[in-house]
Amino acid sequence: MVVLAVVVLVGAVTGTIHFEQQVPDGPVRMIGEVKGLTPGPHGLHVHEFGDTTNGCTSMGAHYNPFGKNHGGPADSDRHAGDLGNIVAGPDGIAIVDITSHLLSLSGPHSIIGRGLVVHADEDDLGKGDNEFSLTTGNAGERIACGIIGITK
Repeated sequence: MVVLAVVVLVGAVTGTIHFEQQVPDGPVRMIGEVKGLTPGPHGLHVHEFGDTTNGCTSMGAHYNPFGKNHGGPADSDRHAGDLGNIVAGPDGIAIVDITSHLLSLSGPHSIIGRGLVVHADEDDLGKGDNEFSLTTGNAGERIACGIIGITK
């Protein structure tokens, strides 16, 4: 059974990203765009809470159900919510087309109801020599966020 979800990003930056999972244990594909970015790379992460009571800061830490360090999408030691970077062109638009084998839209580790956050800076993928590298990727301020919700 195909499961579909969507997130509408709000903040200084806007966008809509659609999620699709074809089978319960299969990968999740994310497709959409983010507008209003400064040109260049920006960290993108699923965060643990779908809570916007205090803007994007109340979304908590990166979604990390397996207790790993922060890393890049190709790393085995990474948070499930570590999606790497999206890259905005000169027009400030980043096209999103990401497939993740660690996320799910169903079951005990579903990301439905959790948050998606766009950061101001490039995610160093856990490879920087900064104190925040292994927790946040040193990706900077949260400039847009939204709650991942089920859709038809």
